[in-house]
Amino acid sequence: MYKLAEHRLQRLLDSGQKHILDGRQIGVEKESLRVSPEGRISPLMHPCSLGSALTNPYITTDYSEALMEFITPPSEHIEDVLAFLRDTQTFVYDKLDDEILWATSMPCVVAGETSIPLAQYGSSNVGQMKTVYRRGLGYRYGRVMQVIAGVHFNYSFPDSFWQLYQQIEENTDPLQDFISEQYFALIRNLQRFGWLVPYLFGASPAVCKSFLGDKSSDLDEFDVNTYYEPYATSLRMGDIGYQNNKENEIGIKACYRNLDAYVNSLSFAIETPCKEYERFGVKVDDEYRQLNANILQIENEYYSTVRPKQILQGNEKPSLALRKRGVRYVELRSLDVNAFEPLGVSETQLRFLEAFMLFCLLNESEQICFSEREEIDQNELDVAHKGRQPGLKLKRDASDCSLKEWALEICDVMQGVCEYLDLARDSQLYSQSLKEQIEKIKDPELTPSSRMLNEMRERKEGFYYFAKRMSQNHYEYFKSINLSEDKKRFFSEAAEASLKKQQIIESEDSMTFDDYLKAYFSQS
Repeated sequence: MYKLAEHRLQRLLDSGQKHILDGRQIGVEKESLRVSPEGRISPLMHPCSLGSALTNPYITTDYSEALMEFITPPSEHIEDVLAFLRDTQTFVYDKLDDEILWATSMPCVVAGETSIPLAQYGSSNVGQMKTVYRRGLGYRYGRVMQVIAGVHFNYSFPDSFWQLYQQIEENTDPLQDFISEQYFALIRNLQRFGWLVPYLFGASPAVCKSFLGDKSSDLDEFDVNTYYEPYATSLRMGDIGYQNNKENEIGIKACYRNLDAYVNSLSFAIETPCKEYERFGVKVDDEYRQLNANILQIENEYYSTVRPKQILQGNEKPSLALRKRGVRYVELRSLDVNAFEPLGVSETQLRFLEAFMLFCLLNESEQICFSEREEIDQNELDVAHKGRQPGLKLKRDASDCSLKEWALEICDVMQGVCEYLDLARDSQLYSQSLKEQIEKIKDPELTPSSRMLNEMRERKEGFYYFAKRMSQNHYEYFKSINLSEDKKRFFSEAAEASLKKQQIIESEDSMTFDDYLKAYFSQS
């Protein structure tokens, strides 16, 4: 079933252009909770010394005022991406006052919904819209679900590669149409084979009981304060994580057939009322509870492990940007924060993911039918909750398939992909990364999820104490780094510029928030 991938890879090799991927763009977005010394979500506002969360391109917030997000600029080199991520978090630690950054995807002690401060972005229309959207998420899914942290891996192939690849495919469509078509083929395969990511890199097999509050749970009890599952890899990606359950009930699913189908499916959800959400109200006592009462407020509400992306121009709707200019890059969202890495992600992980992207592009990618969609969803859940279970079977083409055998099949084809990527660097970095992942497939005890549970057992510590210990270790790592004056100046100037930019945006608003929302959603 991988013959086409091998054929396409051979055509790339035969071209003799081993540097054809030079110019690719790689980026990382890493989330992390600010936590008080007592191990609770910080009630403090986003530090002013870090600039405006609305306009700082490198340091912002996600759902909560305490859920920080660090964004690396696109770079050709993984080393540069990780260096920027390291420097960003070092700068942040210099500005925090007696707080630490939580080292895991699953949150620290959660003292109920009211303990989670909603992110604030100022008085501008665009800032209010971001806050109202998050308030709506809280009403729809609960605030606790929104403080789960993750790592997003962004990747785009360079134009030079696409031009060669189009020649190899003997395709005569306009280049951007071809690029978008191929990105959707890649995305479909990322969904088919994406269960491999939480198996290899999942790092959330346990959770503090406070996360579930008074809700009953089928999870096992690790100790008096911790739930877990013995063979779990990523509870974050399981059924206790953030899901679009209402879309499943109503039958709304994003369609990945092609760009138009994808945009149309999301647009339908954004424009279709949902009775369940109408009961919350939209504007109540002169305060917006949500942007609208539709199945989705905006495109970003649709949870998926991978998204096609285009760079937005101003306050442009993401679906409109895709429709106008096609797919620019792919965002893989299924990475847990790696508790064993101070940065939250490692070089080995990113090299494997880049090779995985190329493998998914080269492999044959048929359309996803209803039955395969069910298999994809079930495989994701099974790996999240019991991925390390001996002899675990996944669903493939309506038949049972050993996870171990399927994973090794994928890695066997990826060997050639990694060798191709290594050619340009005259190194073995990609092949070495693949070798490490193969060892995890053969021995699940080497996976981060297993290592985490084993440490908890050996030290007789629950999830909270494990995560706090790792967070403290990471704090000491960043405090030991002496950031150069140039880098301090870079981040300080970015913070100052972002505050000025927010002030300008607020001063230039010329319409009411009601009119702003009408104008935003009327874009076509």
